Amino acid sequence: MTGDVVIVGAGIIGCAIARELSARGVACTVIDDRPVGGGATRASAGMLAPYVEAHEKGPLLELAVRSLDLYDRWIAEVGRESAIDVEYRRIGTLEVALDPDHAADLKRAAAYPGIEMRWLDSTAAQRLNPALGTISGALLTPIHGYVAPPQLATALARAAEHRGATFRRARVRRVTRAGRQFRVETSDGELQASSVVMAAGAWTNEIGGIRTPPLRPVRGQLLHLGWSGHPLSTIVWGPECYIVPRLDGTLLVGATVEDVGFDERATAAGIRDLLDAACELLPAGWGATFIEARSGLRPATPDELPALGVDPAEPGIIHASGHYRNGVLLAPITASLIGDLVVEGKSDPALETFRPDRFEH
Repeated sequence: MTGDVVIVGAGIIGCAIARELSARGVACTVIDDRPVGGGATRASAGMLAPYVEAHEKGPLLELAVRSLDLYDRWIAEVGRESAIDVEYRRIGTLEVALDPDHAADLKRAAAYPGIEMRWLDSTAAQRLNPALGTISGALLTPIHGYVAPPQLATALARAAEHRGATFRRARVRRVTRAGRQFRVETSDGELQASSVVMAAGAWTNEIGGIRTPPLRPVRGQLLHLGWSGHPLSTIVWGPECYIVPRLDGTLLVGATVEDVGFDERATAAGIRDLLDAACELLPAGWGATFIEARSGLRPATPDELPALGVDPAEPGIIHASGHYRNGVLLAPITASLIGDLVVEGKSDPALETFRPDRFEH
């Protein structure tokens, strides 16, 4: 399946795949009408917290844990290849319960064999993060962390370019088969490719000529705040928001979940809801400085799981979309799985769960 590959989408997933393929000697072109990381990636806080995101212990958790296990080495390699120092810290999450019922739920959720998790009563949790308000306790998971998504996307793109990948600013309008090749029609001309990786996120369904998984855009709004209270030693995760302490002393507060179609506006309602939720966790938050609000559209499938792998109806079309809230977390494992498909024709067993045609069954 090797040969020239076109990757549609320059978000975190498209850039990760470009870096992976170029490192394996595959010539690839990344096409997007936005700058690198200019869509949902820009509005992500970069959470790396599989044991919070997937308490139900389903297939997403298994894939997310595999991806988190890759992160230390992956970040080191990407930093070396790109000469960009990406902000990345494994500082843990403190999942906060505001009432006894939620505390009981978190205690039950902590039963992960072999994973260090510690239940802290309110006194111990406030000792760890003195900025916390009145709570019923918290679950500490030290293995979790975060990465700065725009920095990471830029580093991945630069690493890919250093190995020969090309990035083009254009909108992909249509993809059709032309004999043994694919014709990729864009707003800036046509390209030929031996295979096409669809990583266009929420906009995938707008590309004509091929079948795509059913995706819907889900808006997420994120706040960037200046902070002068007690420094947070961990990520703080509450019922209605999470708060990520950055190295520069600022905080990222995310994120709303809004089914509003292709509306990327940051809204007064979204900002208000996030501020209310953040200040319930950190009462001093009302004195924070408002720096900016960001918004992006996450790509969600009907079951909110990724669509990954070769399209059975059209070999050569490879899907890497539908990552919803977990694109940054799943970037390294997605790149690895797609790299194996393109270079070796190797299909990981996990791809059966996330096959792109599963919605037709």
